Amino acid sequence: MAGFDDLSSHPDVAAEFTPGAQVPISGSGGQTAATQALASAAYRDDEVQKLIEANPEAAFKKPRLSLFEPNLGEAFSRAVQTRLLGGARKPIIQSFGIEPQTVVEHCLAATRVRKQRDTRLTVVMTLFGLLFLPGVLLWLLAFQLRRMIAGSKDKRAGALGMVAMVAVGALAVLFAIKLPVSGFWGIYLRAMFVAPVIGGLWAKQICERYAKDLRDRWQSLLGGAGVGAKIPEAVPQDPGDAGAERIRLGLAKVAAEQASNLVYYAGPKGILGMGTRWGSWQMAEELTPAREGEDIHPFRSWDVIRAIHDQLRMLERGPLHTGGFPTPSIRHWIVSPIAEGAKEVKRPDGQEVEGYRIKDFEIQRICNEQQFGAGNRHYLGVQFVLWDGQLVITLLISVTVLHHTLRIEVTGHALGPVDGLFTSGPKAKTKEVAKSVKFWETRTVKLPLVETKEVVRLTARAPLTWFPPVLDFLGGKLSLPEPFGLRHAWAKKPWRHRFMADDAMRAATPVLRVVHSAAIKVLEENGCNVEKFGSRSLNLSAAVQDAKPFKADVYDA
Repeated sequence: MAGFDDLSSHPDVAAEFTPGAQVPISGSGGQTAATQALASAAYRDDEVQKLIEANPEAAFKKPRLSLFEPNLGEAFSRAVQTRLLGGARKPIIQSFGIEPQTVVEHCLAATRVRKQRDTRLTVVMTLFGLLFLPGVLLWLLAFQLRRMIAGSKDKRAGALGMVAMVAVGALAVLFAIKLPVSGFWGIYLRAMFVAPVIGGLWAKQICERYAKDLRDRWQSLLGGAGVGAKIPEAVPQDPGDAGAERIRLGLAKVAAEQASNLVYYAGPKGILGMGTRWGSWQMAEELTPAREGEDIHPFRSWDVIRAIHDQLRMLERGPLHTGGFPTPSIRHWIVSPIAEGAKEVKRPDGQEVEGYRIKDFEIQRICNEQQFGAGNRHYLGVQFVLWDGQLVITLLISVTVLHHTLRIEVTGHALGPVDGLFTSGPKAKTKEVAKSVKFWETRTVKLPLVETKEVVRLTARAPLTWFPPVLDFLGGKLSLPEPFGLRHAWAKKPWRHRFMADDAMRAATPVLRVVHSAAIKVLEENGCNVEKFGSRSLNLSAAVQDAKPFKADVYDA
């Protein structure tokens, strides 16, 4: 795609993501609602400001000419493609509960549809614009003045804007009736004002057809039809097809980062991609021998974690046939601390890393040795993706041994549904007007999908879509919130949804009990006195039944 740097020039990409070495993205188990809601943003025709309202950390650089300002779908598609597929891209945060590769593919598909439209509009501009350039420039100047005074989002033009439109129209009528010159130039002056109007009618038909196509895709995604993203430009046609290879490598890199087992803790923001901690339960007791005069059999934190891991795999099984837990994702995570206001994260490299994943031997070393002071930390995670991808519950378990004290901590994290902006479908454009006879009553009139000012905007932008940096300079550019992840950037808290909140809090109790029972079993096998651990476990088991969310990442000290 135009505007992207060449990914193949980066040795890490070429070495790690050649065919046969790609890291497959883990399936979401049919959780598609959140994915399709985010993907639908690529096809939307709303104002960009709605995206900023959904997350104030995003920013939109004001356009130098509002006539070239993009709408929400255009700005979102461009920003996501550049951010996730660009050669100079920064690392991205995992998007739990969705498939980011699918969202990027829809952004590419939406861009492809718009380029097909812009190709036709460019032909219109060439025929009616270049040949009759003075007239086109006058009409564009009038529309630009109207937008500047009325505001590009205001439906009613200001006084000066209307004066400009009327002036150009009056000039066109005057020239049609009586001209200051005759002959060829007289005919040209008449055509100069009329030809742009004819071109505008043709452009309107093109815009209407493609607007309907984009809206159908938007509605289809939200309706659950799951329309596929057609991106033939991502399939190399020959060995020298650099553009397709660049896109293929970019998508492979997105999938590889999604499969990474390294996450980042950003203070009060919590673990990026998983959400803030809403609960924390700790069991810390002294390690003493079960029998006096005997020593404890040597064991390490990894032995306890491995036993907990084995028991957590049985979570979906129960004594009663009640549905219960779906199969959770149980993974070992390495958590790296970053500053609260950090604008980017850094992916580690070296022999301990392979394809953005920390290798198993390094995970085990961190679990056993990095428990105090600087450095990354190890957590065992139990993750449930619920509500068709709209709710992500993550419970993290850490085991530390300092001197004679064994501490087992379970923390709860919850990521709520995506912003309501992404789940709203397209609305028919209508307006209320008074009836001609019964003027005290109103009726609903259906409006065209594309208004005249929108036709002018799209037609004016069309030739510049082949030069994205120029269009960004003139029309403005959307900056995504950093560190960027498609899911957590637009996620809301689940506590306003009663059932989601219940699910998040209900998951804590059984997980906590499984963790405690597995840990106590390991202690017994290694000759430890488990009486205090058992008492503490019972107290926590009682306390967790009254679970309620609180800001565990905010320390009021």
